[in-house]
Amino acid sequence: MALTLSDITQLLTVEGENQYGGEAVSQLEHALQCAALAEQANETAHTITAALLHDIGHLLAKTGRLKESASVENGDDLHQYVALPFLRGLFSSAVLEPIRLHVDAKRYLCATDQSYWSTLSTASKQSLIVQGGIYTPPQAAEFEALSFAQEAVRLRRYDDLAKVPAAITPTLPHFLKVMHSVAL
Repeated sequence: MALTLSDITQLLTVEGENQYGGEAVSQLEHALQCAALAEQANETAHTITAALLHDIGHLLAKTGRLKESASVENGDDLHQYVALPFLRGLFSSAVLEPIRLHVDAKRYLCATDQSYWSTLSTASKQSLIVQGGIYTPPQAAEFEALSFAQEAVRLRRYDDLAKVPAAITPTLPHFLKVMHSVAL
């Protein structure tokens, strides 16, 4: 069940060529842009790796590695959760937790930052509905108290910005070196 670093490279290069949801970029372009934004912000290698891999659950779903019942629930593929068993044992919580929390971070930001909603793409607004909607104030407070919540919020912001067609980023091999540096 667990992925190897080689498996991750294969997923990103092959399945990564697919379009990223309703956005004008591929999955790989989105991952590279997200990792590049994290790197430009001087994030740790762990957070840069989380940025690169945050949507790998979408890619796993395309390969058929997931059981049908686990791949879609109420229109939400739960990609932030389904990737974790495949990555556990390969990365620490410093990589896994921001990945797990990046969807919740969108729900949190919608509840706590009045201008955030207007920055979301149409596709991201639509996915928010199936992902559980905007957090209530108690849910937002609960999220804030979680370990790695702040990393997840920063990852979420990179995620939102990483949808620019033809953006220039470092190549996948550049980020694979970062990923290898934090692998267990």
